[in-house]
Amino acid sequence: MVQFWYMDDSSEDQRLEHHLTPQQFADLDQIKKETGVLYWKIDPNPFEDGEAALAKLKSDRGYNYEDVMEVSKDTLPNYEEKIKSFFTEHIHTDEEIRYILDGSGYFDVRDASDRWVRIQMEPGDLVVLPAGIYHRFTLDTNNYIKAKRFFIGEPVWTPHNRPVEEMEARKDYLEKQKKRLKEE
Repeated sequence: MVQFWYMDDSSEDQRLEHHLTPQQFADLDQIKKETGVLYWKIDPNPFEDGEAALAKLKSDRGYNYEDVMEVSKDTLPNYEEKIKSFFTEHIHTDEEIRYILDGSGYFDVRDASDRWVRIQMEPGDLVVLPAGIYHRFTLDTNNYIKAKRFFIGEPVWTPHNRPVEEMEARKDYLEKQKKRLKEE
């Protein structure tokens, strides 16, 4: 089961859990409201209902391009450089969609108060980070993840490192975040 928690400010190994003391977990509805992050659990076993659920989600959201990415020292060229860039706080101008097939890792997102929320990702977890949200990614101590990436149209992988408050994607995200928080 996916878990969301607020992170400490420690500069220790980024691959550790980084729980606050005492631990402070968040639930999916709270995270969705504060950040716009969406989550589904879809069985990655091709003999279960996962394929149909994934196909429906892709159709419903207009995802028409996908690829598979493996992140490990053995599979990713320029591994050390890439891991550092993934963990640098950034936004994208499009949604970031990841469906975990194998391994594990963390997505960190900023909430409405600019606090880090860590999302623990394991096989079957699918997360959609809205365009314009500050986020970052890291492996956990297993040092391996395999994920499908989905896109609407041509893939855009360009990260825009913080601060980018003047970018249209960031402005749009903040406006949507403000509306979500008012809808209480």
